[in-house]
Amino acid sequence: MNRPSVPLLRFLRRTARREFLVSAVVLIALVACGCASGRHATSGSAIRVMTWNIHHAEGTDRTIDVDRIARVILSEKPDIVALQEVDRGVERSKKIDIITALADRTEMTYAFGKTIDYQGGDYGNAFLTRFPILEERNLHYKMIREGEQRGLLQLVLDVRGEEIVVANTHLDSREDDSARVPSIEELKVTLSGYSTRPVIVCGDMNDGPKSRVVTQLNKDFVDSWEQAGRGEGFTYSSDEPRKRIDYIFILKNPNPERASAAVQLRPVSARVLQSSASDHLPLLVEFELSTER
Repeated sequence: MNRPSVPLLRFLRRTARREFLVSAVVLIALVACGCASGRHATSGSAIRVMTWNIHHAEGTDRTIDVDRIARVILSEKPDIVALQEVDRGVERSKKIDIITALADRTEMTYAFGKTIDYQGGDYGNAFLTRFPILEERNLHYKMIREGEQRGLLQLVLDVRGEEIVVANTHLDSREDDSARVPSIEELKVTLSGYSTRPVIVCGDMNDGPKSRVVTQLNKDFVDSWEQAGRGEGFTYSSDEPRKRIDYIFILKNPNPERASAAVQLRPVSARVLQSSASDHLPLLVEFELSTER
């Protein structure tokens, strides 16, 4: 029997190697897609959320400086920023449209929830976000007594193909909680309408972790700092931190019958950032977003 020539043997070896490599690549691709087991593998990605009462961009030096606020945001690269005490065209803050200015500087999309007219302009809560906004609502809480109107800004975001709800509020600042407690009940009723989706609640609650306000919230929501933070987590005041009144919560028991029941948010880190750009310190929480299809 004649043996194959050397050139033929080389050709056969090269062909075999190519076929092996192609088969290996296909197999790896199938495993990566979860096709080998017949199920999609669990995937996880990070979402960075910040909440900050920016005191109309007035720092501890009593100077209005929007660029200083923007630099803090840019340095931390959050995906979602909930801001309180935001002025638009107000005399005290040089008639600057603060949320538009911040959106321009950070190259993020914004939403604004007006609560009152003030000094010739608007004042309220706002969001910056890197994600598309699908829905936007702004609720004014019922007035229990005379004082500043407070509100709840709500967005539905498209977060990498998943719908996630974010809410932003700034509660009454008076010493007694007779206005804050009813506002929290109204907040809970309002957000229960989104319980088919993950919900994140941010804001300045003007009350501590042991208060009636936060105790009521803890019945339905998880305090991210308690899950992922270290230490006291004081956010006020920025020059002498002694109170934890700024929070990021997530809904505790989403509806198990929802279409996207496999979507889960889990706080993996929580930090209070140091800055003199406001009388409050910003709180930054990183969440793991996990889905299984």
